[in-house]
Amino acid sequence: MWTVIYMAHSMEIAEKVKDVLTKEGFLVKLKPLNKNLDNSEGYCEVMVPNSEAQDAQNTIIEYGL
Repeated sequence: MWTVIYMAHSMEIAEKVKDVLTKEGFLVKLKPLNKNLDNSEGYCEVMVPNSEAQDAQNTIIEYGL
């Protein structure tokens, strides 16, 4: 099961968060919330497996994202 750990304001921000988490060894999925908008617009969920959620959130905080 996947857990949302970050709500990004755009796909660009979500990709930055994904890059940081992936570099740190986390599995990451992105899920745009409004499929009618261009991928660069609208909110996007950043998700990781449940077992990695707390560590991934700590990583986001450490990087100041």
